[in-house]
Amino acid sequence: MADDEQHNQTFESAGAGASLTYPMQCSALRKNGFVVMKGRPCKIVDMSTSKTGKHGHAKVNLTAIDIFTGKKYEDMSPSTHNMDVPNVKRTDYQLVNIDGGFLNLLDENGNEKNDVKLPEGQLGTDIQEAFENGDEVTVNITAAMGDEQALSFRAVKD
Repeated sequence: MADDEQHNQTFESAGAGASLTYPMQCSALRKNGFVVMKGRPCKIVDMSTSKTGKHGHAKVNLTAIDIFTGKKYEDMSPSTHNMDVPNVKRTDYQLVNIDGGFLNLLDENGNEKNDVKLPEGQLGTDIQEAFENGDEVTVNITAAMGDEQALSFRAVKD
């Protein structure tokens, strides 16, 4: 009996769906691709490989910009090491209303989305102006690593 009790274990279930990141060898990363730096999803803006000494490994110098905050990060890693790459998803939504600083959006299947904030700065001002002018506004929502944000939009004048 004691052996059976020892093997009875309860496991907490993990969330279904895709993981937030996946590993990729550093040498396989490309400019304009994505990478995780300092725990943030970033777009690679510059990349160079430097050969080291007689017995050393080639090193990859990465410069990337956080896709949500615009903050610049730099990192150096051996080309044979793996780095995390975020799963980045972009979805277009039709803007229905702006309510209390949040965007009321509809996807192509008619499902509502009301949890995305109106962006700060010029982008938010431009979206607000286009909507108030009566234009048909399509907002592009980018999601990565549990964050999502409106990063661009299109306005079609009626």
